[in-house]
Amino acid sequence: MAEDFSETLTQRQSGNLPDILGLEWLEARHGYVKGRFTVAKHHMAPNGFLHAASVIALADSASGYGCMVSLPEGGSGFTTIELKSNFLGTVREGGVLCEAKLTHGGRQTQVWDAVVTAEATGKTIALFRCTQMVLHPRA
Repeated sequence: MAEDFSETLTQRQSGNLPDILGLEWLEARHGYVKGRFTVAKHHMAPNGFLHAASVIALADSASGYGCMVSLPEGGSGFTTIELKSNFLGTVREGGVLCEAKLTHGGRQTQVWDAVVTAEATGKTIALFRCTQMVLHPRA
């Protein structure tokens, strides 16, 4: 089985936005990341529904962390160059789960797809896709 980086990623996010939002990483290996958060007031919009930015933060972090642990040989980092999300539902309490999978892993780019669900019901609340540009050291 591939090495699991979930504990390393959790420690590395300390004090940064993913930590502040309470994002937890359950599994992180080459080509796949699974994470979650428990809905709290700071995840909510003033209208009482889950804020879209909270969902994006989970899906984008999962995809970014996936890119980090899936860099091609010679890759030194990455940056997001495009993202898109379709929102299909919401939750007001409980857990939100995300599974991100590497769809394309090239030398210059990676494409990640993520599905965000309500943990209790499995209902899809968002579909997410992002493209990451792989960074290489300058010669």
